[in-house]
Amino acid sequence: MLIDAMEEASRPEIRNVPCDKQVLAAVEARLSRPAVAYPCYGSSFSFRN
Repeated sequence: MLIDAMEEASRPEIRNVPCDKQVLAAVEARLSRPAVAYPCYGSSFSFRN
């Protein structure tokens, strides 16, 4: 399914469709935040414990 989705997204007619400005703003806001050490359902397990 992942390969099919990537092939679908790589088609020129799909890539030429403009993206919604609100979607781009949300993605930019998400990517500008710092990474979280232990995201939701993450584990603090380490081999250094």
